[in-house]
Amino acid sequence: MAGHFEATPGGGAAVALDEVEISILRSLAVQLLELLGPGDTPAEGEDPLAALFTEGPSKPPSDPALARLFPDAYGGPDGPAPQEKSEEELRELSAEFRRFTENDLRSRKREDALAVVRTLDALSPAGGGGAVLVLTADECRSWLGSLNDLRLTIGTRLEVSDEDEGEEGSLYRLPDSDPRKPMVMAYLWLGALQETLVESLMP
Repeated sequence: MAGHFEATPGGGAAVALDEVEISILRSLAVQLLELLGPGDTPAEGEDPLAALFTEGPSKPPSDPALARLFPDAYGGPDGPAPQEKSEEELRELSAEFRRFTENDLRSRKREDALAVVRTLDALSPAGGGGAVLVLTADECRSWLGSLNDLRLTIGTRLEVSDEDEGEEGSLYRLPDSDPRKPMVMAYLWLGALQETLVESLMP
């Protein structure tokens, strides 16, 4: 179990983490929460139901990492391009889609990151300061979402390309003196955690 997730009865998963790994995961999740920003809570006297229908932004975030987490729905590298649509029409479609979906998506990503922090905070250290993290099926889904968001964020900061990630890619050949090395190691480790969590949940 050490270093990778394994399936548990009931559709959950478990992984053994040492004290340093727990600290790194929690720190990264907190940084992701800071990047996502605070949630939109209704002001005093405001109808909570009305807040559900508040329109979101219409333009992509200026931060490249946030733009990667909240890409354009149409015409961008992550979205389909409807046939016979001009660039202006695609921008308008993306703006409309973003206006009514980004707030909900941001809230879901925030909830996933909070679930990571809470499950880590609930751990009871074993001998040597480590612990076994046991997740329910719902917690696994939150962890999958947050691990993916963390990798997208770090990958954007590192300007990682598909060619960099293969076993022969440049990420595996960075010298220890490279200032990016610690973040690259975290990026690769998160990828391994994500992969084994997905495998543990497969029937």
